[in-house]
Amino acid sequence: MPHIHANRQFSSEHFINRELSLLQFQRRVLAQAADPAVPLLERLRFLCIVSSNLDEFFEVRVAGIKEQQRLGSVTLTTDGLNPSALHRVISREVHSIITEQYNLLNNTILPALAAEGIVFLRRSVWTDAQHQWARDYFMREVMPVLTPIGLDPAHPFPRVLNKSLNFAVELEGRDAFGRNSGAAIVQAPRALPRVIRLPEELTGVDYGFVFLSSMLHAHVGELFEGMNVLGCYQFRVTRNSDMFVDEEEVKDLRATLKGELQQRHFGDAVRLEIADNCSEAMASFLMKQFALCREDVYRVPGMVNPVRLNQVPDWVERPDLKYRPFLPARPKGLDKQENIFSAIRRNDILLHHPFQSFEPVIELLKAAADDPKVVAVKMTVYRTGTDSVLMEHLIRAAQKGKEVTVVLELMARFDEEANINWAARLEEVGAHVVYGVFGYKTHSKLLLLVRREEGGLKRYAHLGTGNYHARTTRFYTDFGLLTANEEIGADVAEVFKQLTGLGQAGKLKHLWQAPFTLQPNVVAAIHEEAEIARAGRKGRIVIKMNALLEPETIEALYAASQAGVEIEVIARSVCALKPGVPGLSDNIRVRSVVGRFLEHHRIFYFHADGAEKLYLSSADWMERNFFKRIEVAFPILDPKIKRRVMKEGLRPYLGDNCQAWELDADNHYRRKNPRTTRRSAQEILLKEFTGTSIG
Repeated sequence: MPHIHANRQFSSEHFINRELSLLQFQRRVLAQAADPAVPLLERLRFLCIVSSNLDEFFEVRVAGIKEQQRLGSVTLTTDGLNPSALHRVISREVHSIITEQYNLLNNTILPALAAEGIVFLRRSVWTDAQHQWARDYFMREVMPVLTPIGLDPAHPFPRVLNKSLNFAVELEGRDAFGRNSGAAIVQAPRALPRVIRLPEELTGVDYGFVFLSSMLHAHVGELFEGMNVLGCYQFRVTRNSDMFVDEEEVKDLRATLKGELQQRHFGDAVRLEIADNCSEAMASFLMKQFALCREDVYRVPGMVNPVRLNQVPDWVERPDLKYRPFLPARPKGLDKQENIFSAIRRNDILLHHPFQSFEPVIELLKAAADDPKVVAVKMTVYRTGTDSVLMEHLIRAAQKGKEVTVVLELMARFDEEANINWAARLEEVGAHVVYGVFGYKTHSKLLLLVRREEGGLKRYAHLGTGNYHARTTRFYTDFGLLTANEEIGADVAEVFKQLTGLGQAGKLKHLWQAPFTLQPNVVAAIHEEAEIARAGRKGRIVIKMNALLEPETIEALYAASQAGVEIEVIARSVCALKPGVPGLSDNIRVRSVVGRFLEHHRIFYFHADGAEKLYLSSADWMERNFFKRIEVAFPILDPKIKRRVMKEGLRPYLGDNCQAWELDADNHYRRKNPRTTRRSAQEILLKEFTGTSIG
């Protein structure tokens, strides 16, 4: 059975709240949008990322808290807050973030864009010609697809899709049937663009845009002929989007999920965003319809969904306002003319994305499909996207008669539909598609090829810290290892055997695997480092990951700190550990690096009395990753590659004084500022590999 700390009690004073730490991360992302050193259109992207992150935060994290409130739960968080108290604190913090976000958008970014000839035209400043163009567009492209719903006993409040754009309209007067309900709802179909570009000759600038909401506000009267529109207010509701599948009830996971996906759009409401000019009567009416309280309502001075502005940088041809493009380097040791299997057989190959290309992984799978000596292909898939060349190569391999096995994670949040579609296509060509172990998400990143060579069958493996998603490899930092090491290959084969079959877990020689050995081995390695320090020798731990939350592991780090171990934590988003607390964590420093690329490596370094043990992993140090997911951590055995990981994945981040934020014990992050030489980890790596600078 997996190791689980059964109801162990931990001191609430030792931990920072997970949700509040996650909101602090949104502030660090927002700081990128506020940074004048970041190209202007990229600042707009960062602002949109904050909105997208907050959407998921409400759909999953706040939804869970509100469900606890509904059930009357009094369970405390690790830092001692009950669900109701936590919800109040979250509401205050998010209101503050949103105020800062819209202030930045309206008063800084949009005016700066306008100065560059990228203008978002408010309807209050439209010229007569622009009014006429907008009216023509509305009548031709918008009005035919709208369905205004007057609210009366025959027309109850409509079902409102999760995160959709809607308008609440206040009316007076009677319609053709004598009705005077006074209110109507207009839903904007998702097929309609939220941002519309006007012809240049009408705007006098290179790029002139209007919001769909402005266009509908200007012409809403066309939908209610003969009645007087008193007010028209955009609103958006965010719903619980987490999916629950009962293990005892489900017979066919894929069929069950397909049914659940449709309901995701109509889960319980958790947040209401409304225009800041919305009347109090209408705001109260909407709150009642969605069963929300004041803390759940967010009034915004502008469009209720800034995420839709994320398309604008792609539409605008202004390279001077964006990050410089770059061509990822090809890893040394991989000659395009050489057989890729020969190259991997000669030496392990480390791939460092996005600075180095993801193409070798695609080439390896393509070679596997084409090579008659390859007899079997096995792969885990968590996120790969709707358009994946890797999946196409898997399909082609199956069509050519290879034994293709894909462990496809159907419960990968927000990627369920894409993965269900891939499962169907793979099965059509005879591939074995399995969904791992019910109740344990398969989050490990593994590819195994079996090739018939002189002397017998030979295994080739790719193990990674990130997803098999070619698009995200262009802006996520991740490591991947290509290896023909027999012992690593045997371990990977054993993991696949567990995922596809039944039986007890076999012993692995090198891999640490969740939910069995990963957390115990991590804790044991921390304890070993503490013992070394107690003996008067050097103890050092450096870890890099997205999130550090699991309490038993954090307590082990505290104990190691007290023993004299020097501990460096690089945690991009959430961190529950309190650094620098006298007598508890004096020797622990925590930093977060936020920049052009999304930091995604998971690296675990232990000095180990000079042996310098180094692991890469798919797993963050969280309870879900340790105990409810199938994850692996794999060692770097080649001394040269080990030095590379330390040189590229750890040292630049520990020395970063531009994009690094240091955490204090009170959950406050302070941005590092260069006093002399500027050092940015991402800039250093981009320059080293591609010869390109960030800006």
